[in-house]
Amino acid sequence: MRKYIVLLLLSAVLQTGYAQFSVSANRHYILKDGKPFFWLGDTAWELFHRLNREEADTYLKTRSEQGFTVIQAVILAEMDGLHDPNAYGEKPLINDDPTKPNEKYFEHVDYIIDKAAAYNINIAILPTWADKVFKDKWGKGPEIFNPQKAAIYGAWLANRYKNKTNVIWIIGGDRQPRGEPDIAIWRAMGNAIMKVTGNKALITYHCQPNQLGSAKWFRNEPWFAFNMFQNGHCRDEAVYDKMLAAYNAKPTKPVIDGEPIYEDHPVCFNVTDLGTSSAYDVRKYAYLDLFSGAFGHTYGCHDVWQMNSPKHEPVNGPHFTWTEALKLPGAIQMGYVKKLMESHPLLNRVPDQSIIIENNKSAAERIQATRGDGYAFIYTAAGKPFTVVLPKLKAAKIHAYWYDPRNGKSADAGLLTGVENHQFTPPSTGYGKDWVLVLDDDAKHYAKL
Repeated sequence: MRKYIVLLLLSAVLQTGYAQFSVSANRHYILKDGKPFFWLGDTAWELFHRLNREEADTYLKTRSEQGFTVIQAVILAEMDGLHDPNAYGEKPLINDDPTKPNEKYFEHVDYIIDKAAAYNINIAILPTWADKVFKDKWGKGPEIFNPQKAAIYGAWLANRYKNKTNVIWIIGGDRQPRGEPDIAIWRAMGNAIMKVTGNKALITYHCQPNQLGSAKWFRNEPWFAFNMFQNGHCRDEAVYDKMLAAYNAKPTKPVIDGEPIYEDHPVCFNVTDLGTSSAYDVRKYAYLDLFSGAFGHTYGCHDVWQMNSPKHEPVNGPHFTWTEALKLPGAIQMGYVKKLMESHPLLNRVPDQSIIIENNKSAAERIQATRGDGYAFIYTAAGKPFTVVLPKLKAAKIHAYWYDPRNGKSADAGLLTGVENHQFTPPSTGYGKDWVLVLDDDAKHYAKL
């Protein structure tokens, strides 16, 4: 009888999607099924809106094979998502009313969420792009929400997806709340989702660049589980300082960069003077974000977020179709980021610039350090030499090796005693010659990558 009851309880947990995700005991990381979860995300904002089922399958299968674990996608999409129908001719709402969803449109959303689960991918749903809350120069609107409608729509979505085990929520959509009326709309939506899911939903807010991330407005909201930044698509911004400040802020929340510089994007929206971002730009942000306190990282590609194809008008000069862009170098190299981060214990890893002497360089030549249980990772953005305070690692013998962010391969750097400082010189130096030094306590017997 006792065994039968346990099985029933286990079955109930497995059927409740939001029981799968939680925040770690130290409040810095995300768990799934009670185990460390590494968020490797992609911004596929137009996934629900522009792709048919065969195309969505191609996209999800490819990203799964590349190691991505989270896809960020918008239901009421940015690119005239209310009036431009999806691939099957369906619009999301009846008469632009968020209290009257179109069942046919949401059957396609259902399909993509379920297909993602089959590929072990989680969908971070944005219920709406924020221009549907207030229209501005970047969005087409129209404004369709007030607090009451936001609560009804949020509750409807939560009821529809509350038993999906691969759903995360991101309210907002690339806009700052202008004041209390906007905040009230998002608060109503967040509270409605939380109420329907029994306080088990994992929810954040996606904002534009600022110093504090989405915590500026929502840190003390009961539904707000983790803090999200974006950097504005500029090169060599000191996002690591913001990340560390958010990591140390109270109350403690996990933190992530949910929209970093995209691959193949006009840098700072100024392609004439600054050119287009590269794989080096995107992987540099990944390592600096992660080593300064982020629990995971979101990649993005300019050609992919908009699902660029001859069927749609391009935005800001993409160079590839979305299918071509899926295998750009930066996307492949995100798999090497994940490989490194999952190779060592995640949950007790902390940012720690005190273990390196050259700990305050600018972003272009930044040297960023993080350490965990018997290990340390140190990223040098331009291959500059640096000095490690080895006694801080408290290990008798330390196995050192270089990890190449371009190809995921490693090269031995020696077996050292941990009694004195040691200078390390990377295998190469200069623009695009970034490296990660891995330092392992030899007694831990971590496998070399």
